[in-house]
Amino acid sequence: MKKLFALLLLFCGFETYAQQEKPNVVIIISDDHAYQAISAYGSKLMSTPGIDRIAKEGVRFDKGYVTNSICGPSRAVILTGKYSHKNGFKDNEHSRFDGSQDSFIKQLGKGGYQTAWIGKWHLESEPQGFSYWQVLPDQGQYYNPDFIMQDGSRKRVEGYVSNVIEDAAENWLDKRDPSKPFCLVIGHKATHRVWLPDTADMGMFDKTTFPLPHNFYDDYQGREAAKVQDMSIAKTMIMGYDLKMFGSEGAADKDGNIKRMNAAQRAKFNQYYLPIEADLKSKNLSGKALTEWKYQHYMRDYLSTAASLDRNIARTLDYLDKHHLAKNTIVIYMSDQGFYLGEHGWFDKRFIYEESFRTPMVMRYPGVIKPGSVSNDFVMNLDIAPTILDAAGVTIPGDIQGKSMLPVLKDKKIKGREYLYYHYYENGEHSVSPHFGIRNKRYKLIRFYKRVESWELYDLMKDPNEVHNVYGEKDYQKIVDQMKKELNKQIAQYDDQDAKKIVEKGI
Repeated sequence: MKKLFALLLLFCGFETYAQQEKPNVVIIISDDHAYQAISAYGSKLMSTPGIDRIAKEGVRFDKGYVTNSICGPSRAVILTGKYSHKNGFKDNEHSRFDGSQDSFIKQLGKGGYQTAWIGKWHLESEPQGFSYWQVLPDQGQYYNPDFIMQDGSRKRVEGYVSNVIEDAAENWLDKRDPSKPFCLVIGHKATHRVWLPDTADMGMFDKTTFPLPHNFYDDYQGREAAKVQDMSIAKTMIMGYDLKMFGSEGAADKDGNIKRMNAAQRAKFNQYYLPIEADLKSKNLSGKALTEWKYQHYMRDYLSTAASLDRNIARTLDYLDKHHLAKNTIVIYMSDQGFYLGEHGWFDKRFIYEESFRTPMVMRYPGVIKPGSVSNDFVMNLDIAPTILDAAGVTIPGDIQGKSMLPVLKDKKIKGREYLYYHYYENGEHSVSPHFGIRNKRYKLIRFYKRVESWELYDLMKDPNEVHNVYGEKDYQKIVDQMKKELNKQIAQYDDQDAKKIVEKGI
């Protein structure tokens, strides 16, 4: 009888453990991947079955946003759950991430998790608090990338970067301790400039002619900051560096992205790009004809680069299936911010306008998130850290500024944010003026400072493409007053002293 009682107790113990088993976590972060290029978001530009699968088996966030639309700062926000002014990494020009500060990774480690970051890091300092890390130096390279290893050494790996990063991620998963839950962050380089596709994907969109965005020839009337930017396809996109049209024999050999290719990779590169360059030369294009040619070639390279990214996301999901991990693993895919695919005539990001402010975000959490869900609640990259800690049953530190997304996902009666707050700091590359602002479901108010001193207001219901600045119009004065009051509240709520100083000069 005693033995039976003991067995029952042991069985109950295992039952309790199974019920309380902590979920594994895989977070996949791409770089500059536009929601406009993802079929789960209704894009007709290309098919993205890997990303679409996460959305189909979980939730697609249609109102996912970032706090600061630029690479390094976005990663710092994801790690810390804090705005740039709190985590100290405001821009890519002068910032260096202080790894001694707290992060959701460190909290997971205290909670018994194995943790790893593999791929693009781009925070200037070495990762801290991870069980394992293997990161690209700076932006990394598309072909035969170098890695900074945890022991301080550097290692070059033959192959295309998206494939190589996935290989490294699966290798870590193979070697992890299976008795512990894990959190793996896979940082992809794609689809960052210079949009260099895998040789297997070169030419996959050559038969496609992409329609110009309706505001491709935006004149920026009434928008002073947009007038002085330097990120247009027409003027800023470089024929050699960006579009691989080097113009003279031997010029490609001096390009850092090209000269690191091995013989086989370079042969395929030449086989694809040299005939395009010869054809372009024969056309002798100029003016709008040349600008539109650049747009078409940019889109083909960008989407071909995205194809390898999506294929490797599918590989991650297949790995989880094969190793019986899928049912207890949260999977989040997101970009570090949105990106322009010709809207306003631009590439790049930075602005609070929707294409760069908004980011793709899909999440799968079996048993918790209903498959095929669509969320229209405002969520931010700021919310990733508290969401993961909440799911893992780890206490969320009081200084985290984000909110767990789980309550909103579990209970439709719970309302999310009413306002989003944004602050972009960098004052160098692409001549984008630093600015901060807020958005609610209908309106967006923006304050530009430094390079340009101006205000903008958009009625997103009437003007979703943000080409008509209504700030100063009589019919919108009450809205301006209301939005300015809310802006002050948001600045105070998030303790943004930089914005507060600008406000105090006269709002």
